[in-house]
Amino acid sequence: MTPNSCYPVLAVADPGAAAASARRWFGYRTTFEADWYVSLVDDAGHELAFVRYDHETVPAEHRRPVAGVLLNREVDDVDAEWERLVVRGGLLSARSIRTEDFGQRHFIVAAPEGYLIDVITTVPAVGAYADAYTDPAGADPVAH
Repeated sequence: MTPNSCYPVLAVADPGAAAASARRWFGYRTTFEADWYVSLVDDAGHELAFVRYDHETVPAEHRRPVAGVLLNREVDDVDAEWERLVVRGGLLSARSIRTEDFGQRHFIVAAPEGYLIDVITTVPAVGAYADAYTDPAGADPVAH
């Protein structure tokens, strides 16, 4: 079976506030909104949703706010996003902008709702990391 879509739904205390942040900083648009659930989409068709963590639709044993989630956003110019979001925008940086041997130039911001957003531009991997990349179809390692 091929899914029609696949996207994260993050359990938060205030879905409306979480959605407002995603709209403001990352250009999402609302596709559905209730007091307990908000569904969003951006111009590229990437979906993101928020559910109130204590809503009855969430199984009782899992009713707690999101923690330990890192949402990746790949962009063409991570330095421009650093300037826009952190330097001018004032978002809290959890990891300053840097280039990693594993093939990313990135920074991480902390969303007030309890999850992290890793803003990334892909760069060439270095050393052993260069050989670690594989073709998405499962073929041999590919140049990254």
